[in-house]
Amino acid sequence: MEFLSKYSDCLSNWQFSVAPGPQAVAAFGLLSTGAFYIVWKALTFIRVILSLFVLPGKPLRSFGPQGSWAVITGASDGLGKEFALQLARSGFNILLVSRTASKLATLEDEIKAKNPSVQTKSVSMDYAQNNDADYENLKAAIDELDVAVLVNNVGKSHSIPVPFALTPEDEMNDIITINCTGTLRTTQLVVPGMAQRKRGLVLTMGSFGGLLPTPLLATYSGSKAFLQQWSTALGAELEQHGITVELVQAYLITSAMSKVRKTSATIPDPRAFVKSVLGKIGRNGGSPGYAYSSSPYWSHGLMAWFLTCVAGVMNKTVLGQNKGMHESIRTRALRKAEREKGKKAT
Repeated sequence: MEFLSKYSDCLSNWQFSVAPGPQAVAAFGLLSTGAFYIVWKALTFIRVILSLFVLPGKPLRSFGPQGSWAVITGASDGLGKEFALQLARSGFNILLVSRTASKLATLEDEIKAKNPSVQTKSVSMDYAQNNDADYENLKAAIDELDVAVLVNNVGKSHSIPVPFALTPEDEMNDIITINCTGTLRTTQLVVPGMAQRKRGLVLTMGSFGGLLPTPLLATYSGSKAFLQQWSTALGAELEQHGITVELVQAYLITSAMSKVRKTSATIPDPRAFVKSVLGKIGRNGGSPGYAYSSSPYWSHGLMAWFLTCVAGVMNKTVLGQNKGMHESIRTRALRKAEREKGKKAT
């Protein structure tokens, strides 16, 4: 009995000595949380790599049969023109919407020359005017068609980076009216028909300016952030009707809006960018934190992943770098304007 008593005492002492204390429990919890976070980030990055480089997107034909239509806004130049050309090559009839009738007519001729079986229509309207008669004309054109794809590409940015307090009122109003109101009103015309047919694709051009606040482009950045939230909400609403909604987050692309002419690893031309968008529909690319959003171009996807998943903890630093970049752009633009003014004076 004495032996059993001593054994019991030793066992009790041993259990007490190995039982974890509060600090050990807390340390274990922190290590477990850290390990889970690292594993989650690693898995997210693997998903990004697969989405950008390996996995295909939804086939374009899944959104509508041969002979259905694609509506492209801001269609006469740049990305809009390239969306029209590539969708026509995929067999969609094309409805072009833009401000300049002569450019639309030229693009219609180009599409027909390259794709003889494709039908084209165009509606000339200035989205900055927000004219009800223009929208009635557009509605009349859309109501006659089986619209399978809508590309909300129309958009406007600042002429040069500018502090918000110095932003011209007409420029501020145009940005909001074109980017936000124009996109919403056009989508309202198209979505009911898609819902009735239980299929369709709504693509809206977003921007890194909506992904991250952009000083000196405050109004433009805000308009794209609005489209980010709106598109995500719209995607949740329309998924039950068989409609795919996707906001495309893009960094710089060579275009009249960006005023960038030279391509690089991070700045593609419209052809390469549109090809990546249409080939990766339904894939998030480098935007794992945003439902119904994508950054499909490979370098933009990697940048978006880094900015949202890694650099988020350095938000103020990133904001400062963004501000400095646009201050530099503004300085160069003002110097150029002064030089041109001097040339005209002489």
